[in-house]
Amino acid sequence: MSKSNDPGLNPTTDATAVADSIWKSILSETEYKILRHSATEAPGTGRYLNNEEEGFYHCAGCAQKLYAAEHKFHSGCGWPSFYDEVEAGAVKTYVDTSHGRTRTEMRCGRCDGHLGHIFQDAPQTPTGTRHCVNGYAVLFVPTGKDPQEALAEHRSKQQD
Repeated sequence: MSKSNDPGLNPTTDATAVADSIWKSILSETEYKILRHSATEAPGTGRYLNNEEEGFYHCAGCAQKLYAAEHKFHSGCGWPSFYDEVEAGAVKTYVDTSHGRTRTEMRCGRCDGHLGHIFQDAPQTPTGTRHCVNGYAVLFVPTGKDPQEALAEHRSKQQD
């Protein structure tokens, strides 16, 4: 895979214009299903549920910075939960009426990858919201590490 074709390794790439075949070649099978086809990992099975390190959570597809570790909290839902995005526009929302109910879907603001859903059920947080994130939709980057370097390492392992 050419670095120039990978939107995570080349921040100047228009991540919404990346061909499906490229996404399929650079993402793990689970990441691909979640980010590109709105799948959901089973509760308690994803990455980072119990991660307590300082740093940021980036989109596993395009490396967009999405969440600060300091906004993460334990909600007991089985997925990593955050009460706010790192900055306005990092996450975009849509009305999701699948599965016979209305929810707020969240997608990466850069590549439009599916992240999870937002719920208004966290009164213990400053925003009252719970961003319920698929662990395989994000990549944790510890404080002080370059996001593209972390993503390149992750891509080279290509594992779930």
